[in-house]
Amino acid sequence: MATFLYRLGRLAFRRRHVVTLLWVALLALAGVGAASAPAATSSSFSIPGTEAQKAFDLLEQRFPGAGADGATARVVFKAPDGAKMTDPARKAVVDKAVGELRTGSDQVASVTDPYAVQAVSRDGTTTYIQVSYKVNGMELTDATREALKETGAEARQGGLTVEIGGDALQTVPETGSGEIIGVIVAGIVLVITFGSLVAAGLPLLTALVGVGIGVSAITALASVLDLGSTTSTLAMMIGLAVGIDYALFIVSRYRAELAEGRDREEAAGRAVGTAGSAVVFAGLTVVIALVGLAVVNIPMLTKMGFAAAGTVLIAVLIALTFIPALLGYVGKRVHGRKARKNPVPASDDDKPNLGTRWARFVLRRPLVVLLVGVVGLGAVALPAASLEMGLPDDGSQPTSTSQRRAYDLLSDGFGPGFNGPLMVVVDGDKAAADRTAKTIQGLDGVAAVTPATPNKAGDTAIITVVPKDRPSSTETEELVRSLRDTTGDDVLVTGATAMNIDFSQKMNDALLPYLALVVGLAFLLLMVVFRSVLVPLKAALGFLLSVVAALGAVVAVFQWGWLGSLFGVEQTGPIMSMMPIFMVGVVFGLAMDYEVFLVTRMREAYVHGERPGQAVVTGFRHGARVVTAAAVIMIAVFAGFIGSSEQMVKMIGFGLAVAVFFDAFIVRMAIVPAVLALLGRAAWWLPRWLDRLLPNVDVEGEGLRKELAAAPEEGERELVRA
Repeated sequence: MATFLYRLGRLAFRRRHVVTLLWVALLALAGVGAASAPAATSSSFSIPGTEAQKAFDLLEQRFPGAGADGATARVVFKAPDGAKMTDPARKAVVDKAVGELRTGSDQVASVTDPYAVQAVSRDGTTTYIQVSYKVNGMELTDATREALKETGAEARQGGLTVEIGGDALQTVPETGSGEIIGVIVAGIVLVITFGSLVAAGLPLLTALVGVGIGVSAITALASVLDLGSTTSTLAMMIGLAVGIDYALFIVSRYRAELAEGRDREEAAGRAVGTAGSAVVFAGLTVVIALVGLAVVNIPMLTKMGFAAAGTVLIAVLIALTFIPALLGYVGKRVHGRKARKNPVPASDDDKPNLGTRWARFVLRRPLVVLLVGVVGLGAVALPAASLEMGLPDDGSQPTSTSQRRAYDLLSDGFGPGFNGPLMVVVDGDKAAADRTAKTIQGLDGVAAVTPATPNKAGDTAIITVVPKDRPSSTETEELVRSLRDTTGDDVLVTGATAMNIDFSQKMNDALLPYLALVVGLAFLLLMVVFRSVLVPLKAALGFLLSVVAALGAVVAVFQWGWLGSLFGVEQTGPIMSMMPIFMVGVVFGLAMDYEVFLVTRMREAYVHGERPGQAVVTGFRHGARVVTAAAVIMIAVFAGFIGSSEQMVKMIGFGLAVAVFFDAFIVRMAIVPAVLALLGRAAWWLPRWLDRLLPNVDVEGEGLRKELAAAPEEGERELVRA
C-alpha cells in the first residue's frame, strides 16, 4: 500500500493543475446539484418492530387522515390573579383562538375546544387548546408555525398569560456557530503548530472543500433518498473533524521529509506513502463505526451514518490527492518565515522536544503513569453506573422559551402527566374499548382516562391516558410497561412518550451488538496495520475506558446536576438515549485516528531497527505535537456546541469534547506509552500462523524504503510513470 500511495502522492504533486481542477469541479457540481434540488423535508421517523410503531401503522389504516404521528401543540391560557378562565369574556377569547387555529393552516388535522372536552384546571385558572397536525414537526411550513405563534396575541393584550408547547415548534437546531468557533480555534492551533499561515491554511481549506462536497451531495440527494434535514449535521461535524486531522497528518509528514533534505516532489510522495497509509486505515475505522449504525435498525440513524461515512471517504481522498497537489503550489512557504531564512539541519531533529521529554518520563515510570491514568478515568466513569436513558421533553428547555413556560403552566394546573399523555389503541369494538378503559383506570400511576373514541367502522378505538408523572420520569416508563403487560395483544400503547421509551429501549438493546461489531472489525483492521495482537487489544480497551469515563462525566453534569450551572443546565433528567451509541461511533473513529498516527510512527521506528523503548520516544518526537494539535482542534469544535440553547445539542457537544480530551491526552498520550513500555518487544508479537494469514499492507513503508534504496533514481522515475 505504501508504494501505491507513494506513486499517487508524486503523481498528484506533478499533475497538481489537473487534480486541483477536478476537486474544484466536484465542489461546483455538488453545489449546483444542492442549489437546484428540492428542499429537504424530514425523513419519516420510524422504529421498526416496536409496539409504538405498530400502533401508528394501525392508526394510519383505521383512522386515515388523522395524522396519528403528526406534530402536536398545546396553547395554554392562564387567567390573571383572582380571575377564572371560565368567565364569559375570557371564554370568548379562547373560542376565538380555537377558530383561528382551525382556519389558520391546511396542515391542521384537529383542534379541540377546551370547554367541550373539559380541559380546564380544577381551580379554573388554566385551560389549553390541543392542536394536532397532519405532518410531523419538521415538515410544518413557516406559515403554519407563524399562525400558531400568533395565536392568543389578542388574549395577551387582555392580560392573559399565553404560552405554546409541544413538538410543533421544534425545529432543526441551528448549526454554524459551533463550526465557526471550531474553525477559528483550528486556525490558531495550526498556526502555532506549523509556524506558517500557508501550512495552517491547507488543512482548513481542504477540510472545508471536503465538507462542502459532502454536505452539498447530501442536500442534492435528500429528496431522492428521503434524507432528512438533520442528516447533514453529523456529516458536517465528522467531516470537519477528520478533514482537518488527515490533512494535518500529511502536511506534518511532508515538512518532516523536507527537513531530511529531500526535494519537494519526493517529500510529497513519501508523506502520502507513510502518513497516507495511516490516514487510509484511520478513515476505515471511522467508516466502520458510522456504517455500523445500521445495526440499530432505525432508518434515520442508518442514513445519517452512511451519509457521514461518505463524507469521511471524501476527506481521505482529499488528503491523498488534493493536499499533495496544493503542496506543489506553496513551495517553501509551507515552512514559516524564520525556518525559510534559517533552515534547521536534519541532525538537529534529534533535539528533545516536549513530546520526547514526556515519552522519556513515561518510560521511566510506566507503572505509576498507567495506574494514575486508569484509576483517574475509572473514578470519573463511576457515575455511568447510574445512567438513565430517555429523550428530553419540553421540561428540559430553557426557562426563557415558551415551550418550557407552557410545560410549567400545564404541570401546575393539571399535573405533570398532562405534558405527555399516552395514546392507547384498541383493535376491537366499542365494548372491548370500554373494558380496556376500565382496566386502565385501576392501574397505579394513572391520573385520568378519557372515554374511548371509535373510528367510523367501529373496529378500532383510541383511549387517552394521562400519567401522574412527567413524560421523562421512570414512573411513566413503568406505567407504559404496566399498560402493555395487563391489556392484552389487541391493545397497543403509543404516543410521543411511548415512542420515546421504545426508542430508548431499542438504542439500549443495540449498544452491545454495535460495540461488538465496531470494536471487533476495528481490532482486525488494527491487527493488519500493526502486525500485533496486544497493540489492537490495548487500543480497544483504552477507547472503552475513555468512552465510559466521558459517559460518567455526562451523567454527573446532566443527570445529577454537578457543575450544571457552569454549563447552562437548567433541568436535570435522563441522558439522551442515542448518546452512548453516538459517542461510540464518533469518538471511536477519532480515537483510532490518534492511535493509528501515533503508534504507526512507533511501529515504523521499531521495524527499522530501534529498541521498543526508543521506538516509543521516536513516535512521540514526530507525532505528539500533531496529535495534540488535532485533539485540541476537535475539542474546540465540539465544545462550541455547549453554548447551544438546545439541551440535546449541549449534551452532545459536552460529551464529545470530554471524550476526545480523555482519549487523546490520557489514553493515547499516557496509558498507551506506559503499556508499550511495560510490554517491550511482546507488544509487537504476532503468532506465525496468524502472520501468514494476514495481508501485509506495509503501513510503515518498509517495502517502499527497500525499493527506493535499491534504485534511488531510476526506480523513482518508474514509480511515477506507473
